[in-house]
Amino acid sequence: MNRPFKHLNKYFWQYRRPFILGVVFVGLANIFAVYQAVYVREAFNSLADGSAAANIWLFTGIIFGTAIIRGVFMYMMRQSLIVMSRNIEYDLKNEIYAQYQKLDFAFYKTHYTGDLMNRISEDVGRVRMYVGPAIMYLVNMLTMFVVVISSMFTVNAELALYVLAPLPILSISVYFINNTINKRSDRLQSKLSDLSTFVQETFSGLRVVKAFAKQGAMANSFEKEAHDYRNRSLSLAMVDALWFPLMLLLVGLSSIFTVYIGGLKVMEGTIGPGTIAEFIIYITMLTFPVAMLGWLTSTTQRAAASQVRINEFLHTIPIIQNPEPDANFAFETDVEFKNVSFAYPDKTYNALSDISFKLTQGKSLGILGHTGSGKTTICQLLLRLTDPTHGHIYIDGKPLNKINLDSYRQTVGYVPQDVFLFSDTLRNNIAFGKEKLDDLVIIQAAKEAALYDTIEAMPEGFETLIGERGITLSGGQKQRLSIARALAMDPKLLVFDDCLSAVDTQTEKQIIDGLKSAVKGKIALIVSHRPSGIMHCDEILVLENGSVIERGNHRSLVEMGGRYAKMLEDLTFE
Repeated sequence: MNRPFKHLNKYFWQYRRPFILGVVFVGLANIFAVYQAVYVREAFNSLADGSAAANIWLFTGIIFGTAIIRGVFMYMMRQSLIVMSRNIEYDLKNEIYAQYQKLDFAFYKTHYTGDLMNRISEDVGRVRMYVGPAIMYLVNMLTMFVVVISSMFTVNAELALYVLAPLPILSISVYFINNTINKRSDRLQSKLSDLSTFVQETFSGLRVVKAFAKQGAMANSFEKEAHDYRNRSLSLAMVDALWFPLMLLLVGLSSIFTVYIGGLKVMEGTIGPGTIAEFIIYITMLTFPVAMLGWLTSTTQRAAASQVRINEFLHTIPIIQNPEPDANFAFETDVEFKNVSFAYPDKTYNALSDISFKLTQGKSLGILGHTGSGKTTICQLLLRLTDPTHGHIYIDGKPLNKINLDSYRQTVGYVPQDVFLFSDTLRNNIAFGKEKLDDLVIIQAAKEAALYDTIEAMPEGFETLIGERGITLSGGQKQRLSIARALAMDPKLLVFDDCLSAVDTQTEKQIIDGLKSAVKGKIALIVSHRPSGIMHCDEILVLENGSVIERGNHRSLVEMGGRYAKMLEDLTFE
């Protein structure tokens, strides 16, 4: 088995029973196919010998019976091997999807969504064609060769040698065509990923494309990508098209040898005319497996190229590991950053430098700073979407990297800066963070996020479908819906990453008033680029270039007259 398919061995072992049964059914079907040829020979020889017509009816009945039995075994063969391939496809897709969710953000920064979608759909489909039809036809071909060729030599070894003479040419052809298909399949799959990525990005940014009237330019770019994909597909199809006529030529040579050499032997009296008929049937039986060699080669090579692409990330070890996947963690009292610094792998400077603070239950911390000051990085570290370069983060006195991530994150209500909503109802989007939420909890969360009146004004209320990524909502409505989702979880820790940037001042005040009651008894971290969003917090950190330049509450920072006071003054004059 090819090395790329080594990953599939566990699935073949898991489904070894249907696989073994499928191989047995293939063998039995081919054995009964040989019996058909044997009785055709006997029937022709009976006619040549002038035997009674009753024998012909007997042979006809036997041939018909063996054909039915062979058909039954072929049906059972497909039920075993093709069903096995569908089960492997199902398991492989689940494995890939689970791996997608384990991989960290560093992986997704270097891989396009279209490419990842292509691997779980197109690539898995090609692998399925290998583990199902390709293996089925391969086993069928091998068993057919063994059964038919052994029968040929049993009947007449010399005639069998003539019939099989074209096989060396076939072997050489397979070798060269195999290499060509392999290279062209790799190039084709790579281009298909590029095409999928281009389409995915175009559809995701369709409003921007229309706003800038770039439909024509994007269509031209797509046409170029599609043209390149078409050329690569045609290049591969050209090899496939060459293969089938070559196979027919080799089969035709075998038929010519059978008729000519067999005819000479019949005239010599060394064989009966039924032997020629038998060998013609054998050649016919070998025609399909031989013709399928090209398809098998192409399918196997395409599947190998796809499996290599799948293996690339299935074997990727996430940087962020869950140290205690089976241990529950009960978040209780405090969060502490202790001398935390962080630098992104592709940057030469620190995004955060020596950040320290402690948050206790019932307290709130506001983080203020301009774009690029490190605010969002603190949120990502607190959620352990990435780990500090230096320093430590403690939850209830325990290092964050030693805590069960699943249990911990279930206690955190996170409102990201870049809101993501699902193509579902408003109710289900609010209830996303927790299963089986009571309607009263959902309504209360919507009220605290200043979204309830907006929802009630909609014809379908909470059952309103919001479209892909919430396309039917405004930017402010999306942010408020994201806030409601976090509040509905009733978390121990609330993290708001500049979540009020798209709302007006009046709505911001309304949301903040709702949050004041919602965060009571909880730990709250609120990030903002303007003082009005965090001035109510118990403590405020002012960041600049990843460092804390001011620290205190609203009053003390105003009296200090520094950066915070200046930003507040600028906000007043807006």
